[in-house]
Amino acid sequence: MHELIAKPVRKSVPMAAVMFMLLSTPSIGKSGDIGPLSITMEGYDYPYSVHFFPLTIEGQDLRMAYMDVPPEGEGNGRVVLLLHGKNFFAAYWRETIQILCRNGYRVIVPDQIGFGKSSKPDIHYTFHLLAANTKKLLDALEVKKVAVVGHSMGGMLATRFVLMYPETVTELVLENPIGLEDYRPVVPYIPLEELYSNEMAATEETLRDYYKTYYAQWKPDYEEYVNVAVRMKKGGEFPRLAMSSALTYQMIYEQPVCYEFPNIKAKTLLVIGQSDRTVVGKKWVKKELLPRVGQYPELGKTTAQLIPNSLLVEIPDVGHVPHLEAKEIFFQQVLSFLSR
Repeated sequence: MHELIAKPVRKSVPMAAVMFMLLSTPSIGKSGDIGPLSITMEGYDYPYSVHFFPLTIEGQDLRMAYMDVPPEGEGNGRVVLLLHGKNFFAAYWRETIQILCRNGYRVIVPDQIGFGKSSKPDIHYTFHLLAANTKKLLDALEVKKVAVVGHSMGGMLATRFVLMYPETVTELVLENPIGLEDYRPVVPYIPLEELYSNEMAATEETLRDYYKTYYAQWKPDYEEYVNVAVRMKKGGEFPRLAMSSALTYQMIYEQPVCYEFPNIKAKTLLVIGQSDRTVVGKKWVKKELLPRVGQYPELGKTTAQLIPNSLLVEIPDVGHVPHLEAKEIFFQQVLSFLSR
């Protein structure tokens, strides 16, 4: 295990080139619309074409949305799989996709079942199921090898994916993943009905306050994700989304992956924003117990020691979403890691 504080590295794209790419990246259309948005986000444009992969789960016919973006130019023959966090969706990877494609990678970006433009069923959600769905998608696209990048909940899913399909994963990148610790000793068990009621009770103010906890410094660009959440809350089908969100909270709480980190075989990069204090279920943690959980500086070090072939990159003054809050550093570190 190696550890470093994030700084420009020689194998990465030069900072000037990264900045040019960022400045020339088309952003998601922001119409300023605050009207209702369907829970499968019709009317909200993703940065690249969206396709749908059919799945049948528990007798229900479902659709898994995904983007499959080719490399610019001839490409390098490699594929990167991006896995989103719980309170986000595939489109928040837009600049990451473009940087990777400009560096020769094909990029596949699914919305997991229960999220984004995918179906929102009432099913028993498990990381094993989501990993298996993702593998079925890759098989249908005839992709045999991928580098996997997982953020937040996507980090837990990426961990399960690499454990289930070690022959498929060439490299693993975990970006401020949740689940670096087992929440159950500190976060009390909450019945599904209460979790659902909590989702239904959300307001624009509480949603914005929650999203603000993800960042060391709030910027107007981040309002886009609050806006999407508020608009879906206004939609007639929101109760279905609230239930799938409650069920995926249970999945995270009940299915820790941290005990299996030593079994990861893939070369792994841990990117940890040092200001992150995310805890799933934090609002239910007793005040005196809060210093024991969500301490990402310590969690990053501990996890890097547990994963055999890992590199830890610590980014000071950055919160839960480095690929939005520290773009240049994040892109440099990922590109450098993938090129080793």
